Amino acid sequence: MALLSVANVTQRFGGIVALDRVSFDAEQGEIVGLIGPNGAGKTTAFNVITRLYTPDQGEVTFDGESLLRSPPHRVIQRGIARTFQNVELFRSLSVLDNVRVGAHARRGDRDPGDIVDYVGLGDVAGRPAHGLPFGTLKRVELARALASGPRLLLLDEPAGGLNHEEVDVLAGLIGRMRKDFELTVLLVEHHMAFVMGIADRVHVLDFGRMIASGAPGEVQRDPAVIEAYLGADHVPEEPLA
Repeated sequence: MALLSVANVTQRFGGIVALDRVSFDAEQGEIVGLIGPNGAGKTTAFNVITRLYTPDQGEVTFDGESLLRSPPHRVIQRGIARTFQNVELFRSLSVLDNVRVGAHARRGDRDPGDIVDYVGLGDVAGRPAHGLPFGTLKRVELARALASGPRLLLLDEPAGGLNHEEVDVLAGLIGRMRKDFELTVLLVEHHMAFVMGIADRVHVLDFGRMIASGAPGEVQRDPAVIEAYLGADHVPEEPLA
């Protein structure tokens, strides 16, 4: 049984269908990529999973139980944490205090200070978040999510705005976190090389519909995926990544 299962979910906003009978899952211990062009419905899917939106139809289950009967504030207590496309931190608080905020609903027993050290931020633990480099802020938000002791971690464009070196460091960190924290990771990302390099499986959305699912190599070669990203008349000489 999958740890997370999204089944036939439809989400409408007036006359716009953001998700159209979308189904996908994530097995325990997997890193799963959710990709697609801008406006494909990726963040909407995250917002349904975390109960910011209630879908018009379909079901979302976590560890065999419906998430749709949980209020939003209970989602983190059930073991689901997320980061955001636009970093959401308390800029006046220190790095350590931001991570402590994430521990208020934690299910695990790891000390926030240990998590700060784990993500490589021990040297700035006492500094306020305001004024720190963007890549550092991304790691602070990641540490805050870890502090809640999640089983499922949702990462919304974690590589966005990072340079090549930072992306490589992040890829290694996520791989270690999966093992060390016994995590399942679902990530939305536009950085194709990053996704294809760390994901076990990839699901592809386009205009709210699931158009492909499979191993990274299979998805890269799928004609529907190539058309969604590059247009029907473009035949790439190499994979999307």
